[in-house]
Amino acid sequence: MTERHIVAMGGGQDVGDPVFRYASDLVDRPRPKVCLVPTAASAVPISVMRFLSVFPADAFEPTYLDLFDRDDRDLRDFVCSQDLIFVGGGNTANLLAVWRVHGLDDILREAWESGVVLAGLSAGANCWFEASTTDSFGPLAALPDGLGLLAGSFCPHYADEPGRRPLYHGLVGDGFPPGTACDDRAAVHYVGTDLADVVTSVAAEGAFRVFTSDDGVQEESIPARLLVPD
Repeated sequence: MTERHIVAMGGGQDVGDPVFRYASDLVDRPRPKVCLVPTAASAVPISVMRFLSVFPADAFEPTYLDLFDRDDRDLRDFVCSQDLIFVGGGNTANLLAVWRVHGLDDILREAWESGVVLAGLSAGANCWFEASTTDSFGPLAALPDGLGLLAGSFCPHYADEPGRRPLYHGLVGDGFPPGTACDDRAAVHYVGTDLADVVTSVAAEGAFRVFTSDDGVQEESIPARLLVPD
């Protein structure tokens, strides 16, 4: 069976963050094809400029997919020909709605099942799960929606935005799908649908399992590896 990878980042990763190299190293070929999908953000040119700083053309074959200005490429062929799909942050609800209109939700599942590495931060991490926490509608709230490639829920910016932790605990306590929370500059790596690794570029930032037991909502820290910048 083809090995499948998803790297979900909590957010806040700067251009030089080693987590980007961690994700690209999952591709076993020189000069990987890397595609930015900036659907969640309105400032596409800025997203593309930042993306090119992370994945420069001397080491990668970078491209991007702008669904607001479609060209005549066959969407399925284009996406499935990539080695790594990177989804930027922004508005998770808008991202999911636009993807479905264009059929990209099903194409991304097919790409993942064929071995294309999927990665993203914040909204670009939320999207792979069944549910998440989001500020897509203004105030922080539950979003019981996602592609569902990974079971459960995801909470980005866990320790870095004051409302995230109490909201997530309250939601899980009220029956929201339990799941994984990530601080900024931390990421969780799934092989298939199993959590295989947690990495961080800052020792104080990490990831957590949030679930319920007979004693109520529980938070369990997941051991993380500190990545060293190149």
